[in-house]
Amino acid sequence: MKKILLSAVLLLAAFFSFSQADSLLKWKVTVKLVTDSVYEIHATTNVPAGWYLYGANPTVDGAEQVQVAYDYENAHNSAAIGFSGNPQQINDPTFDSKKVNVYTGSISITQQVKISGIIPAQLKGTITGYLGRKDEFQSAEDTFSVKLEGGVSTSADLKKLKISSIDLNHPANDCGKTDTTQQSSLWSVFLLGFLGGLIALLTPCVFPMIPVTVSFFTKRSGNRQQAIRNGILYGFFILLIYVLASLPFHILGNVNPEIFNNISTNSTLNIIFFIIFIFFAISFFGFFEITLPSGIAGKADSKSGLGSIGGIFFMALTLAIVSFSCTGPILGSLLVGSLSGGAWPLTSGLAGFGLALALPFALFAIFPNWLKSLPKSGGWLDTVKKVLAFAELALAFKFLSNADLVMHWGLLKREVFIGIWVLIGAGLTLYLFGILRLPHDYKGMPISKGRKIAGIIALAFTLYIIPGVTPTKYANLQLLSGFPPPLSYSVYGKENVIGKGLEANAVNDFEKALQLSKEQHKPIMIDFTGWACVNCRKMEENVWSQPDVLNYIKNNFILVSLYVDDKQKLPVEQRFTYTTKDNASKEIETIGDKWATFQAENFNQVTQPLYAILSSNEKLLNHPVGYTPNAKEYLEWLKCGKEAFLSQQ
Repeated sequence: MKKILLSAVLLLAAFFSFSQADSLLKWKVTVKLVTDSVYEIHATTNVPAGWYLYGANPTVDGAEQVQVAYDYENAHNSAAIGFSGNPQQINDPTFDSKKVNVYTGSISITQQVKISGIIPAQLKGTITGYLGRKDEFQSAEDTFSVKLEGGVSTSADLKKLKISSIDLNHPANDCGKTDTTQQSSLWSVFLLGFLGGLIALLTPCVFPMIPVTVSFFTKRSGNRQQAIRNGILYGFFILLIYVLASLPFHILGNVNPEIFNNISTNSTLNIIFFIIFIFFAISFFGFFEITLPSGIAGKADSKSGLGSIGGIFFMALTLAIVSFSCTGPILGSLLVGSLSGGAWPLTSGLAGFGLALALPFALFAIFPNWLKSLPKSGGWLDTVKKVLAFAELALAFKFLSNADLVMHWGLLKREVFIGIWVLIGAGLTLYLFGILRLPHDYKGMPISKGRKIAGIIALAFTLYIIPGVTPTKYANLQLLSGFPPPLSYSVYGKENVIGKGLEANAVNDFEKALQLSKEQHKPIMIDFTGWACVNCRKMEENVWSQPDVLNYIKNNFILVSLYVDDKQKLPVEQRFTYTTKDNASKEIETIGDKWATFQAENFNQVTQPLYAILSSNEKLLNHPVGYTPNAKEYLEWLKCGKEAFLSQQ
């Protein structure tokens, strides 16, 4: 089980880096109407020479037959699948030579599907077949799309995602343009990565390696200059390894810029990370140890004995691998937390993390006498690891919250989320004061002064977040803005939260905002946001909450918040295939699909938050801006947009 979970962590990035190979089965699909809501799908394919297709084998576990699945949630198979002709019966070595039914050559299937509710104009789906030959077994997926008789067509005006009147280079007022936001964001992520690397240095997997590795360089090197050179090279390679880990994401971003937002807000991935972080937390508590498969570390370590630059590189790679059990959770947080901003924030964060890990090895190689000032390894490292366990437990629920928000499950409303963090904070406080004992702790264990100070800090933090579960003005925990769900996502209801921000009253549809703009003679302020967007919450809770900003937006704009990560399905009559400005086809099936495409097509950006001000005739009034934590600067941007609107009247 441990190896499976660890493999999942290592392969998550690779999972998105490679497209699926061409299917061995290509199906020709037709459909006919049987009754008002029941259709019959007929599909034909040719099984490749040397392979056989599994038929119905109810008594053989794992020998699955062909399956037909649909993208439309109201479409369900209403009868068993039918095969043309009679199957062959063979003794299959894949299933312990049991007799199974298979088909070869040309094969046709029929499948009845019942559609409840509105019938779409097109039905899309996937046919999955299972193939075998000798001792090989392989699944083969092929997608299809068929027109349904009597289906509802998409209205032409719903396809209007590109606004030709928007000119990004020539807004009505040449204000609000800034080139520092991205640079500032990269530095912020770099510093967060650097902080994460410093924390990783204090873990039991990394800290004891510092004196051991530096001593190795000083003793094995011919002279001090060579020891310094090797130590610096070692630190450089550590930095390089973590930076190189981000390169596949740059390739992905060039292929599909929206993929980062899709990864970071994917509900399945967030749940996987939730489970993995719970797993890491339990390990950090001391209930078991996580280790990578010995072969991985062994292969890297076998190369590290080379007396060359290559040997030093493999020494650095060995450190990255063997320390994974402690650095993995921190890197996982960095991965998911920075991906929504694209590949460069991830590279920046990993560079900060790698630099923090590399510096001690290089510095202690240059100044080996500093080793004497390092504290001895001991029980304090176990305390650090268990404190990290509580932090991992808290972060795990952040991932679950992301999935809950984008899918609208309603499981972790803001107060429930904060309540869980209160319990985790209380547990951490009790542990640090020695009241709560974890594995390897014992009754009467001495509590150091530093641990008591940490316990006081944990207690203060817990007391600080308790008001977050109440429907009062103190519920807006500005120090935590971005981590809990928004104030409007509340157990007390969207309209009953004291101190709720503008987001609770914004409209969520551009066409509706356009109509209100014309009726009330106000400009439109577009807020491209996301349920799982940390910087969006920071803007709402720290900038929008400022009285000057709040009142100015309320009185002067029609605010429309467009959630680019909302996974709620659009009504079937509003789903369609959109052709982008790059002539690529994109399926618009969810609310998030619609507004993410709307943002990319009109503003050439896929990151959030992004704010733009338009007139009622859809003209851009000033330059769009992103994350702007300075309330005064943000207010000036709002005013310049309003001035441009008034000048056009």
